[in-house]
Amino acid sequence: MAEDGACGPYAAAIEGEYWRSMQNDPLLQEISDLLAAGGERDDPERLERTLTDGYARALTLEAERRRLQKQIGSLTRTADRDAAARAHLAELIRQVESQEGHLGLLRAQLGLLRRRHSSAVRR
Repeated sequence: MAEDGACGPYAAAIEGEYWRSMQNDPLLQEISDLLAAGGERDDPERLERTLTDGYARALTLEAERRRLQKQIGSLTRTADRDAAARAHLAELIRQVESQEGHLGLLRAQLGLLRRRHSSAVRR
C-alpha cells in the first residue's frame, strides 16, 4: 500500500498540523530525536525498540480507527432522524480524520527510522 511508507500520502504531514499537535508525544519525540541524531553512532537495539513501540502504536491507532468507523456505520442509519446522532456522527468523523493524520505521520516517521535501522545494522 502506498500509505504504508514514508512516501505515502501523509509524508508531508511531518511539517503540518499533525506534527504540531503530536509534538508532546514521547514516542514521536523519541523517533524525532533518533532521526535528528547523527547516523554514525546509532544504536541498532535502541532503534529496534523504538520501531517496535512505533509499530505497536500504529496497530493501536488502526484498531481505534476501525472501532470509530463501526460506530459511524451504526449511527449513519439513524442520523437522518436524530439531531443528537448527527452531532455525534460529525464528532466521530473528526476523530477518524485525526486518527488518520496521526497514523499517517507515525507511518512516515517509522519509514524513515526503519531505513536508519537498516543502515545501522549493516555497519
